[in-house]
Amino acid sequence: MNLKTVQDKGIKHLQRKRVGRGIGSGLGKTAGRGHKGWGARSGTSRRPGYEGGQMPIYRRVPKRGFTNARFRVDYTVVNVETLNAFEDGATVNFEAILALALASKDAPMLKILGSGELKKRLTVHAEKFSASAKEKIEKAGGTVVVLATETCAAEGQA
Repeated sequence: MNLKTVQDKGIKHLQRKRVGRGIGSGLGKTAGRGHKGWGARSGTSRRPGYEGGQMPIYRRVPKRGFTNARFRVDYTVVNVETLNAFEDGATVNFEAILALALASKDAPMLKILGSGELKKRLTVHAEKFSASAKEKIEKAGGTVVVLATETCAAEGQA
């Protein structure tokens, strides 16, 4: 490489294109918009996923299979080890957990999972418990109270 072949010559900003300024500019007449058609008109904007009139990919791809998303029951999940923040002999419910900021309210129902160890005797009220969580709470000398809900009652009947 030598200085004769350098093209940039230290220009910091490229000159912007000036469209529609005569045929000598190279972008005169249609100003780079082509002839007629949608893109030639003023105020054009294409929505995301538009493929020039071709059938878009989100319509070409088959939508198959089952999803239960509309009927899924969501729970706010708390692990057993988190419950060690309570005093020995305390009653633990959803409001108490939210009051101590041990969980954020993701869903209106509470589920206790069995990760970690519980070192305190607690009475825990929740809609659901995992088998290991129930075992660990009772092993620590506490009690498990399963709260009845419409969804839990429906699951028992099914």
